[in-house]
Amino acid sequence: MREEVTAFVPGHVTGFFSTHPDDDPTKAGSRGAGLTLTDGVDVTVEPATETTVVLDGTEIDVDPVATVLETLNATARVEANSELPLGAGFGVSGAMALGTALATNRVFDRKLSMNELVTIAHGAEVQAGTGLGDVVAQAHGGVPIRLEPGGPHHNELDAIPARARVEYVSFGERSTADVLSGDTEALTAAGQEALARVVEEPTLLSFLYASRLFAHDAGLLTARVSEAITDVSAVDGQASMAMLGETVFALGTGLSDAGYEPSVCATHPAGAMLK
Repeated sequence: MREEVTAFVPGHVTGFFSTHPDDDPTKAGSRGAGLTLTDGVDVTVEPATETTVVLDGTEIDVDPVATVLETLNATARVEANSELPLGAGFGVSGAMALGTALATNRVFDRKLSMNELVTIAHGAEVQAGTGLGDVVAQAHGGVPIRLEPGGPHHNELDAIPARARVEYVSFGERSTADVLSGDTEALTAAGQEALARVVEEPTLLSFLYASRLFAHDAGLLTARVSEAITDVSAVDGQASMAMLGETVFALGTGLSDAGYEPSVCATHPAGAMLK
C-alpha cells in the first residue's frame, strides 16, 4: 500500500448528446461529442480511518466518489484540486470519480485494468445522475465522439483528429440531475441529429455548428449564453454552450475578440493518467 497517489483527469465539455438509459449503469450512458481540456482536476488519494472528500479545500459529498471507493473496498481521504468550476458543464464530478478510481487502484494495489476502472467510475456517475458520458470521454482524451453509450465494454468511441485553443466563460451552475430527470425526448432527438452531422463531417467547425443547433433545438439555451454566442458570431468566431452548464466555450480567440475575459486552455491530447 502506498502513502498517496495523484491522478490528473482532463475537464470535458460536451457539445451535444442523446440519453440512453439502461437498468445496468455500465450499459447506460449517452451518445454525443465534446472536447477534453488541458484544464482539469488533480485527485489525490491516501488511506484513512474514515472516508472524506475535499474539493479545493472544502469538504463536500460527491456521490460518485463514494460509490467508487465502496466498489474498490477502500477507506480514504480524497483531495481534489480543480481548475474548473463544479456544476458548470466541465465534467468535474466525472473527473473526481475517475481520478479516485485510478489513484485508489494504485494506493490499495487493487490490480484492476484501465477499462475496469473506467467502468466503475462511469457506473457511479450514471447511478448518481451527475453525468452520462464525461468519464469515458475523459479516459479517452482529445475530441472524442461517443458513437454508442455505456462503459468501455459496451460503448464505441471515435474522435475528431484535431487540436485547438479553447476559451470559456461560465455564468453559473446548472443541475445536470434536474435536466436528466426531466423529459429528454426532444433533447435526444436533437442529439442524434447533431451526431449524424458530425459523423458525416468530423471536423471542429462541424462540431461547433452541430453543438449550437443542438443547444437551440433541445431548448437548453439561456439568455446569457445565447447573447455570448451571438457576440462571438458577430466577430466571425465559433462558440457554443457547454452541456450541462451556463457556460460558453469557443475555439481560438472567439470570446476574447468579442470583448470577454475568458479562461484559456486547449484540447487535451491524452486521457486521464497517474502523475
